[in-house]
Amino acid sequence: ERYLEKAPRDFVTFEYVMLDQINDRPEHARELVALVRDVPCKFNLIPFNPFPNSGYGRASNNAVRAFRDILAEAGYITTVRKTRGEDIDAACGQLAGQVQDKTQRKVRWLDKSGSTEAGV
Repeated sequence: ERYLEKAPRDFVTFEYVMLDQINDRPEHARELVALVRDVPCKFNLIPFNPFPNSGYGRASNNAVRAFRDILAEAGYITTVRKTRGEDIDAACGQLAGQVQDKTQRKVRWLDKSGSTEAGV
């Protein structure tokens, strides 16, 4: 309530990252509707962009649509963020591309600490 008093608008926008089999099922959408029933809000659904070793997958397009429809039927403005940058693991702020460390910072740290790569 305090946040809403100071908010520049009369509603809150929730950014909701959708993870396959984690939070993308119809029951999750219904739980979310129940959770925010007294909060004037809208939703921006963000399909997760998987990257190596993340352990998470992207919710299917069908799951995202079904989730969106449940929120919309409950009366919430709901958008689905368009995915871009997927080819470089950079979409939706999830920058995790294979970046070369030209500063050799990791090597310098290992040398200074006396650690080995396996022991870090």
